[in-house]
This record gives sequence, structure tokens and C-alpha cells, in this order.
Amino acid sequence: MSEWREISGGVTAPKGYKASGIAAGLKPSGAPDLALIVSDVEAIAAGVFTISQVSAACVDYCRQRLLAAQSARAILCNAGQANASTGNQGWLDALESAMILGQVLNISSKSVLLASTGVIGQRIKMDALKTGIPKLVEALSETGSDAAAKGIITTDLVTKSIALETTIHDRPVRVGGIAKGSGMIHPNMATMLAFVTCDAAVSPGLWQEMLSRAADKSFNAITVDGDTSTNDSLIALANGQSRTPAITEMGAEAEKLEAMLTAVCQHLAKAIARDGEGATCLIEVQVSGALDEKSALKIAKTIAGSSLVKSAIFGRDPNWGRIAAAAGRAGVPFEQSDLRIQMGDFLLMEKGQPLQFDRKAASAYLKQTAAESSLPSDFVATNNSNDLTVVRDTLNTQRIDNPVIIDVSVGNGSGAGKAWGCDLSYDYVKINAEYTT
Repeated sequence: MSEWREISGGVTAPKGYKASGIAAGLKPSGAPDLALIVSDVEAIAAGVFTISQVSAACVDYCRQRLLAAQSARAILCNAGQANASTGNQGWLDALESAMILGQVLNISSKSVLLASTGVIGQRIKMDALKTGIPKLVEALSETGSDAAAKGIITTDLVTKSIALETTIHDRPVRVGGIAKGSGMIHPNMATMLAFVTCDAAVSPGLWQEMLSRAADKSFNAITVDGDTSTNDSLIALANGQSRTPAITEMGAEAEKLEAMLTAVCQHLAKAIARDGEGATCLIEVQVSGALDEKSALKIAKTIAGSSLVKSAIFGRDPNWGRIAAAAGRAGVPFEQSDLRIQMGDFLLMEKGQPLQFDRKAASAYLKQTAAESSLPSDFVATNNSNDLTVVRDTLNTQRIDNPVIIDVSVGNGSGAGKAWGCDLSYDYVKINAEYTT
């Protein structure tokens, strides 16, 4: 049983946070495109960012800020323009964005962190941003998490949000998060953005360590299309407003907080994978019996990222040979004679030998998993489609909780790991073929 419970409120569930989201005119569609999260006090800040050598101005900016000081008051995110590969002017735009927000909030620009998402090569529409920031600040609310979640999405069909609560030193401690992501998603911090808030007091170094480990078990364990973005950012704030004693080293309380942080990140990561562009189902790959956790995770991510596996799942074809092939090319040594593959309740291979199974029933399992969580057949996402009335958050939750399960064992080792992905459909090509047109 979990040591925490799910609560409402997203990033504003923890004490001492406000958020907002508005349509500032950055997107041609007129959809929400600007979001803000603000802590009442200076908060400990940590971040994990894309490993791409082509990184957006916001990523470079955040890295510099967090290297200088591991604290922040605000996170500003724009959608519509990635401000990546925009040269020196893009960098100056990022600096000006932070300066303007700092002035309006009456805080130092050094306490502002930035994120952007949208089309690579396009600068932020600064005139719209300048006009929008005062309105964004005015809209700040303790119930503004949903508005912020809508303000950061692009091709997403649904918003992604979660908040959990536990007890530390007899006081409630909360972690909340929002995220966006649907395409350009691949392990290596992948275009995904995630913002996490926490009201515990944690030392800077420990908070960064916790976040990095949580990222490896969540956002670095998902894939949609094998593409890593220029803008991937996971930013987490911890403001101490729960009034619990500071956590400065690993121990029972730190482990409890990290487990809850990881759970928040995993929920958001799975929501991103399930909302993959054109996807009809979430795939969860569970690997056990490896030499260590790193090896198991490598196999799991290879299977989840296989285009052939993803295509087979979309076609409702229980083609276990593609799973075996993906496991074999993961670069992790294991004996073929130890390989075991199961899909749902259907055991397909054991001790390296194929087994007889009911192919029609296995195919029906795949069809049922997709059908129970499918979108309306006439709904096709485009870059300018953010009509969240089509898909409610309750449907999104059902889609996350009903994945296709692929269970693989490669031996008797203690290493185990999970990865998440989605099927590969015709609509993925349609969405990305028309992304800028």
C-alpha cells in the first residue's frame, strides 16, 4: 500500500504556490500558450534537461541559473515557439523574458526559470509575450494549476496533472506536477516539459539527486517516436512551506519523499507516453532477471521503442518474435535459453522456446485494451487543435491505468526495470507531416 494519497490541485496543491495560464497570442490558433508557476517564497530548485547538443535558449538559461544558485521563485513557460536554434537573438529574448517577469512580480530576474515549447527555429513572439505577462501575473491563483497545464501544451490531446500527499513528522507534505508531451519523446529527457512543486524543506544537493533519480525511473523511461527534443526540461521547486524539519541527508523521511516524487514523475511520464501522437494505447514493458537495474531498464526501453513492436501492437498482432528481437539487440548479455515473454495473461515464450497460445484471444486482449481507452474515431489531432472538451481528464486517467503489459524475463538476476511507450499508428505520420503547414 502506498504511503501517500492522491489529491486535487496539481502544482498548486503544495502550500505556498500559485499558477496561471492564458492565451497571449503566441499560437495562431488562439489557444492558451503562456503559463506561470510562482512560489510565495524563494524555493530550492533542481532541474534535468535534454542531452541534445542542440539545446534551446531556455535550457541554456536554466542551466546557468541553477549552476549559479539552486533556488527560484517562478517558472515561466511559453508554447508556440521553441526558441531553439535561434542564435544570439533567441538568447537575448530569453533574458528579456525573465527580466520582464521579474519586474512585474517585483522579484529578481535571477529567481525566474524559463521553458519553451513549439516549432524549432522560431523565436518567441516578444510583443505578445510582453503584453501577456502582466495579464498572466494578474491571473495567478491558488487554483490555477489546470490553467497552467493548458497553457503549456502543443499537440497534446489532454493535460497532464497529478498531486500526492503524505505525512512527514506528523505534518502533511505534498508534491504536485504538470507536464506536456506527445511527440519527439524518447529516453534522454524527452518535446516534453514537466514542472513539479513540493512544500517540503530539502537541501539543494539532495533535492537535485532525488530529481535525477526520479527522472531516470520516469521521463527517461518513456518513448513515443525515438526523437529527443531540443527543449526537454524537468524543473522542480521545494519551498519548505509545510514547516517540516529540513531533510538534508538520505534516511527514512528522505526515502519517503523521494518515493512520492518518483510516483508523481511516473504518473506524468505515463500520461505523456499514452498521449503519444496518434497513439491508441499505452504499452508497459516489465523486465526482470537481469544482472542489475540498469541492464533491465535498457532492455525495457529497447522493446518499448521498437517501431516493429509498436506497429504490431497497433495492428493488434501478438507477434512475440519482434519482442524477442528487440530484447536481443538491447546490448545486454543474457542466455537465449532464459528468455521468457508474456503479453497480458498470455505466455508466449518460456526458457527460450515458443509456446502454443490462443492467438485470437491474445489479439482480442490488445483490441480490448485500446478500445476501453480509445478516442472518438473522428478526432485527429493537429498542431492547432487543443480542444480539451473532446477528451475529459477522467478518460485520460483510464487510458493511463489500462496499458498493454509486456512482461519479459532474461534470467535469475535481481535487476528489474520498467519502460513505457505507445503504439505507432497512421495518424502519427499525418500529424508530423503537417506540423508546420
